[in-house]
Amino acid sequence: MSTNGSGFKVLVIDDSNTIRRSAEIFLKQGGHEVMLAEDGFDALAKVNDYLPNLIFCDILMPRLDGYQTCAIIKRNAKFASVPVVMLSSKDGVFDKARGRMVGSQDYLTKPFTKDQLLQTVQQFGAIQQGVA
Repeated sequence: MSTNGSGFKVLVIDDSNTIRRSAEIFLKQGGHEVMLAEDGFDALAKVNDYLPNLIFCDILMPRLDGYQTCAIIKRNAKFASVPVVMLSSKDGVFDKARGRMVGSQDYLTKPFTKDQLLQTVQQFGAIQQGVA
């Protein structure tokens, strides 16, 4: 499924340039391919072309929020099995539950560390490689 052994194709959706850039740096250091999207609409166009192995999606975004973006991705049979990890600056039980309702597999609180981000990718990578 992945192109070079451990490297994964990861899509990061966040309206914050700072978060996108730090995620990109951390993921590339971890040997992964990274595609960035600045909002839900941008992401939906890129998911189709890029076919990521894993998606990190911010909750609070203009136009289309993270819950809506995740729900749309999960409704498409082609991407229903791609893990989506929600990103939020709030570590709320309600947010986690709502994320699960729209199909997200996990939740990461911002600001995240390089280790947290790479650990999350590794966790889903192991699951996917077990299935593949």
